Amino acid sequence: MRSTLNRDERSLTTTDFTVVLEMTTRWSDNDMYGHLNNAVYYELFDTAINKWIMQQTGFDATTSDTLGVVAETGCRYFQQVAFPNDVLVGLRVDRIGRSSVTYDLGLFEITDDSDIDQATIAARGRWVHVYVDQQSRRPTSIPPRIRALLEQNAR
Repeated sequence: MRSTLNRDERSLTTTDFTVVLEMTTRWSDNDMYGHLNNAVYYELFDTAINKWIMQQTGFDATTSDTLGVVAETGCRYFQQVAFPNDVLVGLRVDRIGRSSVTYDLGLFEITDDSDIDQATIAARGRWVHVYVDQQSRRPTSIPPRIRALLEQNAR
Protein backbone atom coordinates (compact mmCIF):
# COMPACT_ATOMS: atom_id res chain seq x y z
CA MET A 1 0.00 0.00 0.00
CA ARG A 2 1.39 3.39 -0.96
CA SER A 3 1.65 5.85 1.88
CA THR A 4 3.75 8.76 2.95
CA LEU A 5 3.93 7.38 6.50
CA ASN A 6 7.43 5.91 6.66
CA ARG A 7 7.16 3.44 9.52
CA ASP A 8 5.94 -0.03 10.31
CA GLU A 9 2.20 -0.21 9.66
CA ARG A 10 1.58 -2.21 12.83
CA SER A 11 2.90 0.65 14.96
CA LEU A 12 0.37 3.19 13.64
CA THR A 13 -1.99 4.73 16.19
CA THR A 14 -5.07 6.89 15.87
CA THR A 15 -2.83 9.96 16.17
CA ASP A 16 -1.38 9.13 12.73
CA PHE A 17 -4.75 9.93 11.13
CA THR A 18 -6.29 13.38 10.72
CA VAL A 19 -9.87 12.18 11.28
CA VAL A 20 -11.01 9.46 13.69
CA LEU A 21 -14.62 8.25 13.81
CA GLU A 22 -16.17 5.81 16.24
CA MET A 23 -18.17 3.06 14.55
CA THR A 24 -20.42 0.36 15.98
CA THR A 25 -20.09 -3.31 15.18
CA ARG A 26 -23.20 -5.44 14.88
CA TRP A 27 -24.07 -9.01 15.81
CA SER A 28 -24.39 -9.89 12.13
CA ASP A 29 -20.83 -8.67 11.43
CA ASN A 30 -19.29 -11.79 13.00
CA ASP A 31 -18.74 -14.73 10.69
CA MET A 32 -18.70 -18.44 11.52
CA TYR A 33 -15.14 -18.06 12.87
CA GLY A 34 -16.29 -15.61 15.55
CA HIS A 35 -14.74 -12.43 14.17
CA LEU A 36 -15.73 -9.68 11.76
CA ASN A 37 -16.03 -10.96 8.22
CA ASN A 38 -13.43 -9.38 5.94
CA ALA A 39 -16.12 -7.61 3.89
CA VAL A 40 -17.25 -5.78 7.04
CA TYR A 41 -13.92 -3.93 7.20
CA TYR A 42 -14.68 -2.48 3.76
CA GLU A 43 -18.19 -1.51 4.89
CA LEU A 44 -16.73 0.29 7.91
CA PHE A 45 -14.19 2.15 5.75
CA ASP A 46 -16.86 3.15 3.21
CA THR A 47 -19.27 4.27 5.93
CA ALA A 48 -16.61 6.30 7.76
CA ILE A 49 -15.51 8.16 4.62
CA ASN A 50 -19.05 8.98 3.51
CA LYS A 51 -20.23 9.87 7.03
CA TRP A 52 -17.31 12.29 7.42
CA ILE A 53 -17.93 13.96 4.04
CA MET A 54 -21.67 14.26 4.66
CA GLN A 55 -21.27 15.63 8.20
CA GLN A 56 -18.63 18.15 7.21
CA THR A 57 -20.03 19.40 3.89
CA GLY A 58 -23.74 18.57 3.86
CA PHE A 59 -23.15 16.58 0.65
CA ASP A 60 -26.21 14.53 -0.35
CA ALA A 61 -25.54 11.84 -2.95
CA THR A 62 -29.27 11.45 -3.61
CA THR A 63 -29.58 15.02 -4.95
CA SER A 64 -26.08 15.80 -6.23
CA ASP A 65 -25.08 15.95 -9.89
CA THR A 66 -21.74 14.41 -8.87
CA LEU A 67 -21.02 11.10 -7.16
CA GLY A 68 -17.92 9.64 -5.57
CA VAL A 69 -17.67 6.04 -6.77
CA VAL A 70 -15.21 3.47 -5.52
CA ALA A 71 -12.49 2.77 -8.06
CA GLU A 72 -10.03 0.81 -5.91
CA THR A 73 -9.80 -0.70 -2.44
CA GLY A 74 -7.32 -2.68 -0.45
CA CYS A 75 -6.93 -3.95 3.10
CA ARG A 76 -4.22 -5.54 5.22
CA TYR A 77 -5.41 -7.42 8.27
CA PHE A 78 -3.23 -7.49 11.39
CA GLN A 79 -5.50 -8.85 14.14
CA GLN A 80 -9.03 -10.11 14.62
CA VAL A 81 -11.87 -7.80 15.60
CA ALA A 82 -15.21 -9.10 16.86
CA PHE A 83 -18.63 -7.92 17.92
CA PRO A 84 -19.52 -6.53 20.49
CA ASN A 85 -16.43 -4.32 20.57
CA ASP A 86 -16.74 -0.96 18.89
CA VAL A 87 -14.04 0.32 16.58
CA LEU A 88 -12.40 3.53 15.49
CA VAL A 89 -11.74 4.26 11.85
CA GLY A 90 -8.88 6.64 11.27
CA LEU A 91 -8.65 8.31 7.90
CA ARG A 92 -6.35 10.69 6.20
CA VAL A 93 -6.24 12.06 2.69
CA ASP A 94 -3.21 10.56 0.96
CA ARG A 95 -3.61 12.06 -2.53
CA ILE A 96 -5.97 14.48 -4.26
CA GLY A 97 -6.26 14.55 -8.04
CA ARG A 98 -8.61 16.45 -10.35
CA SER A 99 -11.39 13.86 -10.12
CA SER A 100 -10.06 11.37 -7.57
CA VAL A 101 -9.02 11.11 -3.95
CA THR A 102 -7.05 8.36 -2.21
CA TYR A 103 -7.60 7.68 1.47
CA ASP A 104 -5.30 5.93 3.92
CA LEU A 105 -7.38 4.22 6.63
CA GLY A 106 -6.80 2.43 9.90
CA LEU A 107 -9.22 0.28 11.87
CA PHE A 108 -8.69 0.16 15.63
CA GLU A 109 -10.60 -1.96 18.14
CA ILE A 110 -11.79 -0.22 21.29
CA THR A 111 -11.55 -2.30 24.43
CA ASP A 112 -12.60 -1.26 27.91
CA ASP A 113 -9.03 -0.79 29.08
CA SER A 114 -7.47 0.70 25.95
CA ASP A 115 -6.17 4.22 25.63
CA ILE A 116 -7.77 5.43 22.40
CA ASP A 117 -4.60 7.28 21.33
CA GLN A 118 -2.63 4.08 21.76
CA ALA A 119 -5.18 1.60 20.41
CA THR A 120 -3.60 -1.16 18.34
CA ILE A 121 -4.25 -1.10 14.62
CA ALA A 122 -6.25 -4.13 13.51
CA ALA A 123 -6.33 -3.38 9.77
CA ARG A 124 -5.08 -0.81 7.29
CA GLY A 125 -7.02 0.18 4.22
CA ARG A 126 -6.65 2.08 0.99
CA TRP A 127 -9.67 3.59 -0.73
CA VAL A 128 -9.92 5.51 -3.99
CA HIS A 129 -13.00 7.53 -4.91
CA VAL A 130 -13.41 8.91 -8.43
CA TYR A 131 -16.00 11.62 -8.80
CA VAL A 132 -18.31 11.14 -11.75
CA ASP A 133 -21.22 12.98 -13.32
CA GLN A 134 -24.46 11.42 -12.08
CA GLN A 135 -25.93 11.13 -15.61
CA SER A 136 -22.98 10.27 -17.87
CA ARG A 137 -20.90 8.43 -15.23
CA ARG A 138 -17.82 10.11 -16.72
CA PRO A 139 -15.10 11.49 -14.40
CA THR A 140 -15.60 15.09 -13.34
CA SER A 141 -13.90 17.50 -10.96
CA ILE A 142 -14.26 16.91 -7.24
CA PRO A 143 -17.04 19.25 -6.01
CA PRO A 144 -15.51 22.45 -4.51
CA ARG A 145 -16.86 21.98 -0.96
CA ILE A 146 -15.54 18.40 -0.87
CA ARG A 147 -12.19 19.44 -2.35
CA ALA A 148 -11.86 22.13 0.33
CA LEU A 149 -12.49 19.53 3.06
CA LEU A 150 -10.00 17.12 1.51
CA GLU A 151 -7.33 19.81 1.23
CA GLN A 152 -7.84 20.82 4.88
CA ASN A 153 -7.27 17.22 5.95
CA ALA A 154 -4.48 16.20 3.58
CA ARG A 155 -1.27 15.23 5.27
